[in-house]
Amino acid sequence: MAMGKYSRVDGRKSSKWCSTVTIVVFVGFCLVGVWMLMSSSSGVAAPNSDVSAQEPKEVKQKVVEKFSKPYEDISGDLPEDTGKEEHPESSQDGSTSNVEDSQNLLENVEGKNESEEDSKREAETDEDAKSEDNKSNSGDRESNSEGGESNSGDGDSNSSGEDKRMSETETSTNEQQESEDSPSESTSNPDGGESKTDVDSSVEEDQSKDQASNEGFPAGAQSEILKETTADSGAWSTQAAESQSEKESQKSPLSKDQNGYKWKLCNVTAGPDYIPCLDNVQVIKKLPSTNHYEHRERHCPDEAPTCLVPLPEGYKQPVRWPRSREQIWYSNVPHTKLADVKGHQNWVKVSGDHLTFPGGGTQFKHGALHYIDFIQKSLSKIAWGNRTRVILDVGCGVASFGGYLFDRDVLAMSLAPKDEHEAQVQFALERGIPAISAVMGTKRLPFPSKVFDVVHCARCRVPWHIEGGKLLLELNRVLRPGGYFVWSATPVYQKLPEDVGIWKAMSELTKSMCWELLVVNNDKLNQVGVAIYRKPMSNQCYEKREQNEPPLCKEDDDPDAVWNVQLQACMHKVPVGASDRGKQLPKPWPLRLGKPPYWLTSSQVGVYGKAAPEDFTADYEHWQRVVSTSYLNGLGIDWSSVRNVMDMRAVYGGFAAALRDLKVWVMNVVTIDSPDTLPLIYERGLFGIYHDWCESFSTYPRSYDLVHADHVFSNLKKRCKLEAVIAEVDRILRPEGKLIVQDSVETIAEVEKMAKSLQWKIRLTYSNDSEGLLCVQKTLWRPTEAEAIFSAIA
Repeated sequence: MAMGKYSRVDGRKSSKWCSTVTIVVFVGFCLVGVWMLMSSSSGVAAPNSDVSAQEPKEVKQKVVEKFSKPYEDISGDLPEDTGKEEHPESSQDGSTSNVEDSQNLLENVEGKNESEEDSKREAETDEDAKSEDNKSNSGDRESNSEGGESNSGDGDSNSSGEDKRMSETETSTNEQQESEDSPSESTSNPDGGESKTDVDSSVEEDQSKDQASNEGFPAGAQSEILKETTADSGAWSTQAAESQSEKESQKSPLSKDQNGYKWKLCNVTAGPDYIPCLDNVQVIKKLPSTNHYEHRERHCPDEAPTCLVPLPEGYKQPVRWPRSREQIWYSNVPHTKLADVKGHQNWVKVSGDHLTFPGGGTQFKHGALHYIDFIQKSLSKIAWGNRTRVILDVGCGVASFGGYLFDRDVLAMSLAPKDEHEAQVQFALERGIPAISAVMGTKRLPFPSKVFDVVHCARCRVPWHIEGGKLLLELNRVLRPGGYFVWSATPVYQKLPEDVGIWKAMSELTKSMCWELLVVNNDKLNQVGVAIYRKPMSNQCYEKREQNEPPLCKEDDDPDAVWNVQLQACMHKVPVGASDRGKQLPKPWPLRLGKPPYWLTSSQVGVYGKAAPEDFTADYEHWQRVVSTSYLNGLGIDWSSVRNVMDMRAVYGGFAAALRDLKVWVMNVVTIDSPDTLPLIYERGLFGIYHDWCESFSTYPRSYDLVHADHVFSNLKKRCKLEAVIAEVDRILRPEGKLIVQDSVETIAEVEKMAKSLQWKIRLTYSNDSEGLLCVQKTLWRPTEAEAIFSAIA
């Protein structure tokens, strides 16, 4: 046949018969060629088409395979380090993908073996299809696998190829279905994954069977598929993952776009100063009375908001402590009314683009430090920073008193009502001074009984003497036996008729409460006076009273039950048992910080299951290690920029205790559904508050530089919406502020996803078995779309 072909090319002469034979042979040869092409198309081209069509499916199957065993060795499925580069858009270390993987562990176990079967079968087919073109590349499979590994992170370079394969996939659905339905022949290891040795041996065995009819097929074809799979896998999802995402979307109150959660700005009357539980305008309008400051108490909306509070125009990074005690940016708290009203008393003044705080107050125009020393001289036993460590400052104004008490190593819990004087608590927090928005109204304060060493009131405008002394009796509840009440007000030193009447009423009331008036002294510089009372340390005086007024509380009345509990005009007895809390004064500061209090006995079981004193000590040592080895050095936080710190779940206050040597203060929160350890926190010379994180905290937006959440969110998910809690964290956290989360890997993954949707910076993620650590940083980003919160619109 070759001669017949070349006879025409050579131009040789032939007879008519030869020409006819030549034509017939040529036509026959053409028919044979057409038949061979058709046979080749069905026998070779189809497998190639099938492989290309199945490549996108292989990508999906491999993702399922990876997700199904996040912490196991997957070298039999992918090159050793492939998982590290599959998702370049993920967080800064490999632990984040592991966190996400754990959520899909159970869902994808069944699909794993089927996926591995398809991978092996497609690898074999690909070897057959590419033998003639790749014969020179038939090196061992392992070296090619390493080549695949080196390219596994380069997903972008193959994007055009991905699009081409996707179009090929659309034309090859039937071939995919046939491949999916084929029976599995792979050998699985005990963990459900196919081992590398089994894969290689089975491929080589099948290769040898087909070698007679498919000579020259490259041994490295399987690694080529793996290389493409790992390069493309970041762009693909699985049906299980898509279904799970849709289920989560249906559960969430927020609409979601392709980038995650879709957040909106809060459209409210309070604007950038919105506090959901204190700005519920619709409830406040319907209050039957405001005579007892009911309109300043907490009235939380039925559903916690999931919107984000806007920033004030021109917001800047806060001035750092200690300079912030004297000046803050006006643009951060753009209110001047208080400067107009109280400027002459050296509360606050406007100075260019700053608000300045000369350190004065209504009772200490010439500075808080002079006033603090005046109190010490009036009663030396107060002993600031030694016997007296934690105080309550009622009606704090801009909290200069508490701000300068830091110089005496004293913590002041300052409180004042929202808006009574414009933004006074917000000024305090912006200055780096602890404060909360609260009022002495109709409910107990959110503090345990018998915890404050001193309660201070300087012109706090609280009518202590009315209604049977109900408000003063609340101070008696929170003041520890032997503690002091420091009262600096006009009835102490002025002789106007109204002042004289109030002084007389207070004298009768305090005497009936068995408070001892220790000293009345006048400050000539500030032209004010102070009266200092002491609460009794025994019940003898109560038992000797001629009249039971104010009455003693009932025996079953728990003085530590405070969450939404109404005030009562009664007194609780002083503890009498030798091991009862309040029977003795705590040890002097700072000895009280690291030692278990006397009333914590070995017969009690601690929060973590050990004997209470041992539990306390173990917790203290634990946080010392964590803070010194990880938090201070391992998170990349500039701690000189951190002043106001919130611990959302404080337990024993170990985290706050570990930060003692830093220039920070920590608001320790004990949640209402956790063991009541707040009295112990106060006993060791720290302070805190009860709270329910399903509601907003009583503070202004942008109050804290750092929020610490140790196993908070996983517990909260059982009671309330995590999106609302994260929105609340966003509200109280300053831009550039940090959130540190320790929790289960599943919860860490959820929080990280929401943080990314908020445009927060992911500073660190780490996981170990089922536990994870996350550190994120809030940014200045705010959404553009707004959501009206009708409960907060006047």
